[in-house]
Amino acid sequence: MNYKKILKDKFGYDQFRGIQEKVIRHILDSKNALVIMPTGSGKSILYQIPALLLGDLTVVISPLIALMKDQVDTLRKKKMDAIFINSSLGKKERIARYEGLKQGKYKLLYVTPERFRKKEFLDVLKMRTISLLAVDEAHCISEWGHDFRPDYTRLKEFRKIMNNPVTIALTATATPDVQIDIISQLGLIKDEVTLFHEGINRPNLKLETIPLWGEDEKLEEILEVIKTHPGSGIIYFSLIKDLENMSDLLAKKGVKHTVYHGKLETLQRKRIQEHFMKSDGDLILATNAFGMGIDKENIRFVIHAQMPGSLESYYQEIGRAGRDGKDSLCLLLYDEQDLNIHMEFMKWNNPTAEFYYRAYNLLSADTDRVNGEGIDYLKEQLTYKNRRDFRAETVLSIFDRYAVIEGNLERKNIKVISDIPKKLTDQEYLDIKLKREQEKLYQMMLYAKLEDGRKKFIHNYFGLNV
Repeated sequence: MNYKKILKDKFGYDQFRGIQEKVIRHILDSKNALVIMPTGSGKSILYQIPALLLGDLTVVISPLIALMKDQVDTLRKKKMDAIFINSSLGKKERIARYEGLKQGKYKLLYVTPERFRKKEFLDVLKMRTISLLAVDEAHCISEWGHDFRPDYTRLKEFRKIMNNPVTIALTATATPDVQIDIISQLGLIKDEVTLFHEGINRPNLKLETIPLWGEDEKLEEILEVIKTHPGSGIIYFSLIKDLENMSDLLAKKGVKHTVYHGKLETLQRKRIQEHFMKSDGDLILATNAFGMGIDKENIRFVIHAQMPGSLESYYQEIGRAGRDGKDSLCLLLYDEQDLNIHMEFMKWNNPTAEFYYRAYNLLSADTDRVNGEGIDYLKEQLTYKNRRDFRAETVLSIFDRYAVIEGNLERKNIKVISDIPKKLTDQEYLDIKLKREQEKLYQMMLYAKLEDGRKKFIHNYFGLNV
């Protein structure tokens, strides 16, 4: 079966889009690729089709546990032999899938990078020939990307364990610095990787920015877009309290909508997302917790009621509009007051080396009490009861990402399992990290103030001069 027949028989398409065919042929010629394509432009097909044609197993590394089941369920409906292994599985099911791998089952295996910490997984993987390694959301490799995952920096090691298979790294967002970092972290040199860069390349998306001041003006602009752009829409907010306030204002105007944010329970978020996917004209107010895995064709507008903290985030979020190719609006409502939100975020997201060190010592020396009294006790010790200081939450998240701790405070089973990484006690490194985040916010602000040339600005930022 050739790749064009697979496209028709398995995916129902008569022809490839954009650079898809070129990339697939490149992979089938046993060549490595770094692919930068807009959100929603069909990146996953670039490794799914080769997976069916190559000899043994394709391993897909993805950071998104929440999406793996949906992706695998979709593939299995197409009669494709795919499986995922992650922390959502019970022990019995995990062992059963390991046994299946040992027996030569499955063509596609989805895992998180953290799975490679498990010796039992590595032992099973070594029993298979890996035909292709696909690294999804590859910007997570880079410390200078917008969603850094420390385990992604071990990809060079992972590739070696798998006997250095042909590799495809995929992302929608990678600046030139991040592109270089991705190639390096994969243990490759530039000459061994072909860059496929499609840019924004979405002529149906209309990018607009409106400078304004205050909530009343925001409400006015939002109501105008809702009136003039019938269909589904997403309105993004940085802060939950501002989202909820706008929700109240829209409700008073009789505008039907739903809300989605990280404080809602998991099942409630899932129900809201499923309803949005099935509806024809639903409006949703959301934080950036919403959007990963949203592949809804008829989103007619994406409004940013508050400016995102980086062009990377903005670019991913507007990419959810107009996937059916029809005209869609991407509107940024720019209020200079919103810059203060991101300055606060930066302060919370960038604890000092001294703060990391104190937190580590507290978790190590007083584990039982931290588990017993929870986040309130931790914050009391570290931030002296300042409830608007969220550095303690950041430290827990970062320690978890670096595998310094395991467990969580909700289950009262947190424990320290390794030393604190040197870079977290290196103030010079942390200062550089903060400076890079400030630069990202500055570039976002420059974009927000543009009167024209917005697509060109985005192209230049991501290293594609047009």
